[in-house]
Amino acid sequence: MPSERLSVVVTRRLPQAVETRMSELFDVALRDDDSPMSREDLIAAMQRADVLVPTITDQINAGMLSQAGDKLKLIANFGAGIDHIDVHTARQRGILVSNTPGVVTDDTADMTLALILAVTRRIPEGLALMQSGEWQGWAPTALLGGRLSGRRLGILGMGRIGQAVARRARAFGLQVHYHNRKRVRPEIEEELEATFWESLDQMVARMDIISVNCPHTPSTFHLMNARRLKLMKPDAVIVNTSRGEVIDENALTRMLRAGEIAGAGLDVFERGAEINPRLRELKNVVLLPHMGSATVEGRNEMGEKVIINIKTFADGHRPPDQVVPGML
Repeated sequence: MPSERLSVVVTRRLPQAVETRMSELFDVALRDDDSPMSREDLIAAMQRADVLVPTITDQINAGMLSQAGDKLKLIANFGAGIDHIDVHTARQRGILVSNTPGVVTDDTADMTLALILAVTRRIPEGLALMQSGEWQGWAPTALLGGRLSGRRLGILGMGRIGQAVARRARAFGLQVHYHNRKRVRPEIEEELEATFWESLDQMVARMDIISVNCPHTPSTFHLMNARRLKLMKPDAVIVNTSRGEVIDENALTRMLRAGEIAGAGLDVFERGAEINPRLRELKNVVLLPHMGSATVEGRNEMGEKVIINIKTFADGHRPPDQVVPGML
């Protein structure tokens, strides 16, 4: 790389501390407006930058990469998920891709338990009642929810976040079960007191709570489809803090409305910000605006990883969090 500072374009507003440090190290173009860049703006950014720092809201496909030109050498993603980037095409064009894995494990696991509690204990309904000013006082049968202790939790995806969810679940007295592409090591199962299910169908049919903690890949798209959702017990609930595309949102909405599933807690949605309006109407659903990683500490650590990836690349080395296409 040339001796002058790298040209870096950031697509969204980042925490101030992160932006300040980037400005000290690189020739960086920051965003004044926090709205997502248009397709045309993203292409223009890729044409003028050595390094692009996108987020999950930036869809970077093969067609856009074909117009990037020869200057762009690194896409340093701000976030762990990279399904919005065509990594294979980028690699073919000599563009490296890095991400920020492991930073938001605890934050996302915390939010998963928060959603489980919110749905099973009907917390949003109680909050709405209090805010309306209509609460008339305690009553023996008012807003009855369910006790967590003793319930079966089925974790779909036993990676970093799934294991963090399991550790928290044990503290609440939940029985931990899981389905994963590969069975985890025996010592991890023993630590988490977790039961492995090779058959996802069999696990889903027997759980009280399903937690989706797997990434979105071609093989996990609609993994929880209409057929599999129908296997759930009528009094079971499902929470998703991973990727919205893993659940068939239309099928889930129909079943929630029909009372075939007791409740859902969703922090992610199949079509991003375009949420099924019928889902918003349901009292047995808790909807959050993709808050799973929204902590000051987590976002600052994301930024630190991005900076390390760029700085390491600038020094002529492989970024420590480079994404390898064959491992996706």
